[in-house]
Amino acid sequence: MNQITLHIEGMMCGMCEAHICDTIRKAVPSAKKVSASRGKKEAVFLTEEPVDPEALKAAIEATGYSCPDVKTAPYEKKGFFRRS
Repeated sequence: MNQITLHIEGMMCGMCEAHICDTIRKAVPSAKKVSASRGKKEAVFLTEEPVDPEALKAAIEATGYSCPDVKTAPYEKKGFFRRS
């Protein structure tokens, strides 16, 4: 599982956040737990499939927002118990 974090410029309200989330869901149908924050200027989602950062940037920028950076990091589900 990978966590994808996008830096997004131009979000001003809750509708902007919803618009970004909808765009991500259309561009990456396997996206899970999609969220956007205008305060943090980022959107984050999880996926098991590889993502093309350039295609994702293009989808965001086609909606009128700026996406200068896309980061991918491994994600492990956090549980209640830690394994030794």
